[in-house]
Amino acid sequence: MPPESGPVVSENPYVTIVLPCYNEQDHVIDEVERISAAMDSSGYTYELVAVDDCSTDDTLERLREAAPRFPNMRIRAFHRNGGSGTVRRIGSQEARGEIVVWTDADLTYPNERIPELVQILEKDPTIDQVVGARTTEEGSHKLLRVPAKFVIRKVAERLAGQKIPDLNSGLRAFRKSVAKPYLRLLPPGFSCVTTITLAFLSNQHDVYYLPIDYAKRAGKSKFSFFGDAYRYILQVLRMIMYFNPLKVLMPPALWLVGIGLVKGAYDVVNYGFYLTSNAIVIFLSGMLIGSVALLADLIVRSRGNE
Repeated sequence: MPPESGPVVSENPYVTIVLPCYNEQDHVIDEVERISAAMDSSGYTYELVAVDDCSTDDTLERLREAAPRFPNMRIRAFHRNGGSGTVRRIGSQEARGEIVVWTDADLTYPNERIPELVQILEKDPTIDQVVGARTTEEGSHKLLRVPAKFVIRKVAERLAGQKIPDLNSGLRAFRKSVAKPYLRLLPPGFSCVTTITLAFLSNQHDVYYLPIDYAKRAGKSKFSFFGDAYRYILQVLRMIMYFNPLKVLMPPALWLVGIGLVKGAYDVVNYGFYLTSNAIVIFLSGMLIGSVALLADLIVRSRGNE
């Protein structure tokens, strides 16, 4: 899937904005105008990579028609739908800017604030990622989505060992040099934003959370509550297992060993030094999980720094 030809920017841009576009024909140009206006007035050199993810409407045609008006926009057209995670991964890998920005084309995020995210990274070299932390929830399936996201976020906070105001915000800016080793881990779907957050946190990269407003999306949502919620929680566990498996496996292992010992002591007192099979099974299960946890941790540490 080679990139389409587009305007040539004379100098290497400081910022690359990756904009996934899938069936956004009615508002994609409004979003491009808003981003371009904000970046033009910011003074930062930039490129806007608008990636059409094999839309079935006229999104690609609208982008091509508008291209002459936006000299910093580069259009990338996929020949098959790869998902927002695939778009962000390839867009980030091909980015020419030192700072990469992710956002959406559905008018939900305050993209006029993108320069503010970039400025935070520019002024503070200790911060590696800035996340737009949403103060409200305006997505679809709100009654189910809010409690589900709360539970998933609390699980992630517990496993990551720190507070996470917004685990899966689609508006964020990060240093490409820091993110590069983790881009290959991005899944094809929406949980890519969860992945990049946990990858940074698990490797002690500082993440700054900037409160932002969040508007109701334009067009039809591509979010599937049950399917995507399942993938979110699975990706949280997968990422913590990838970087720190002891966080996931050791607590249940210790609980099972402890329960097995207590049950064994109870059996000894009540059955005259006779251990029931369930006490033995519980204890051995805990020992087995603990052994796997230690082996997994050894494998993680043997990979070296990534």
